[in-house]
Amino acid sequence: MTNRIAIGRSVPGIYQAMSHLQSEVEKAAANAGLEGKLLELVKIRASQINGCAFCLDLHTTDSLGLGESPRRIFVLEAWREVELFSEQERAALALTESMTLIADHKDVPDDVYAEAVRVFTEAQYRVLAWSIVAINAWNRISVASHSPLPERQA
Repeated sequence: MTNRIAIGRSVPGIYQAMSHLQSEVEKAAANAGLEGKLLELVKIRASQINGCAFCLDLHTTDSLGLGESPRRIFVLEAWREVELFSEQERAALALTESMTLIADHKDVPDDVYAEAVRVFTEAQYRVLAWSIVAINAWNRISVASHSPLPERQA
């Protein structure tokens, strides 16, 4: 793999702004009553689509730390085929896929939007959308930089 210029922490002001954005999203999510486990599923799914190994490693570890089932993480990419995910989780995953792959439709399809606003409050929907925006930005930073995985036990 070709070494790349790291664009993350090497520009401290911008990196701090991204970190602040993430912190604000997390505060707003807690205030809106969104579960951490749901948000980690969103982060994992976007990271799967974007092929971000660094973020997959980080968010699967965080998800397990919140008590997520390894089985649900294993089948997350095929979430539509199984009954392991709640109505809210399914709506969040569909919205995640639509926003992450927005170039495919140039929009969030009406049925995906309708289901999301049916199962989430307006405040929850807003924060969920911001969470998807944030993880997609983090994915792009890590993928473009070829961010290495942190040292951990295998």
